[in-house]
Amino acid sequence: VQENTESTIRQYALREKLTSLGWDQSLIEVVDCDLGHSAKTAENRDGFQKLVADVANGMAGAVACIEASRLSRSSSDWSRLIEYCAMTDTLLIDADGVYDPNDFNDRLLLGLKGTMSEAELHFLQERMRGGLLNKAKRGELRKPLPIGYLYDECGRIIKDDDIQIREAIELFFRTFCIVGTAHGMVDYYKKKGYKFPHRIHKGFRKGEVVWMNLANSRVLDTLHNPTYAGVYHYGENQTVWTKDGKKSRPAKREDWHVFLKDHHDAYISYEDYERNERILQENTQAWAV
Repeated sequence: VQENTESTIRQYALREKLTSLGWDQSLIEVVDCDLGHSAKTAENRDGFQKLVADVANGMAGAVACIEASRLSRSSSDWSRLIEYCAMTDTLLIDADGVYDPNDFNDRLLLGLKGTMSEAELHFLQERMRGGLLNKAKRGELRKPLPIGYLYDECGRIIKDDDIQIREAIELFFRTFCIVGTAHGMVDYYKKKGYKFPHRIHKGFRKGEVVWMNLANSRVLDTLHNPTYAGVYHYGENQTVWTKDGKKSRPAKREDWHVFLKDHHDAYISYEDYERNERILQENTQAWAV
């Protein structure tokens, strides 16, 4: 947006095109508050929402854009705009021509342009996601690592070079073998006065390690994380459609995209990891009873 300005220049040049078609300069309103915002949804796009409202209220004679994707990459939003334009006799203008939404042929072409605009976004996302998944399947895609692991200069996952952190992780798993429950771990650490390391991932202290009291959620997250068993995994949380739109939801392990064993140095064996998983499952069933 800041460095590649040719597209922005073309958009502002639409004023001259409207002037050549007969509109007075004083009657042309430029809507540019949505620059840099994705057109895949009308949410958080004040300019587009105002434009649609003005068209619906009969306050516009024409709507000009370079192409449909500049206004909307959502077929539903685009169709709504076309409907309002038809109801209020508002023209739609792009780089290819002038369209009357009340004319069947123009309306058909506008609908196709909106559909292609939405499809283009899907193709771009799938293309990028395909490359990302291929990298993940080789175990080379960088992702946030749990405490106890770092990336080396070559992008490989290695154990933290801080011996205190490594010993804290090893102590954690040894203690669970004795205690056997997440609640018991919290009580044990509190009784002994032990702390557990946590790496800050955001803010001005990003990357800094702090030692905190062990919480129940941290116990479960650590035990459920197969990274500590030398497994590279990807896709444990996946996007699904809900009534509230797209949401991220945990997926079953058999549905994870990548699950590579013996990928890096482990703190526990994979057999111990599965044993811990069984213990947690039995504990959950016991609490349910």
